[in-house]
Amino acid sequence: MSVMFINHNDWLQITFRLTLALLVGCVIGVNRQKGGRPAGMRTFMLVSLGAALFVMMPLQAEGDSPYAATNALSRTIQGVTTGVGFIGAGLILQQSSPAIERPKVRGLTTAASIWIAAGLGAAIGCGLWETGLIGSLLTLITLSGVKRLKQGRLLAFKPPTVLKEQQLTDVAED
Repeated sequence: MSVMFINHNDWLQITFRLTLALLVGCVIGVNRQKGGRPAGMRTFMLVSLGAALFVMMPLQAEGDSPYAATNALSRTIQGVTTGVGFIGAGLILQQSSPAIERPKVRGLTTAASIWIAAGLGAAIGCGLWETGLIGSLLTLITLSGVKRLKQGRLLAFKPPTVLKEQQLTDVAED
């Protein structure tokens, strides 16, 4: 499947891609905002929309060679990925205090979600909206479903039980 180049006058295609990128960011952002995370709906919407905008620019540029546009697109995607990485790094906090035995790192999932939102926006901006929608669905399953599994203790780690000598004797006698 090739990336679909678009005419800069194709308002319908431009509107579709940008709106879909915005909606995908919104859905993921609502999920994070409900959990009281540091980045919410507006942040995710802007990141996804921004990624779509940036990748659409080389797709609309009129040039002599399709290779030039492909190279520009590749550099743009690399730039978006790096830039969003800095935003994600700002969301990661390390909390430590004398009461806490080990420092606790917070915000990793939100940072990863921001990075995913940018990737989804970039995919949709490139015209790969099916990939963006499937990626959104998998992201929501990961953010919501895995948390529910953990709460149900299906994936929760239980340390091994240490049996006392009397318990071992009781088991051996039975």
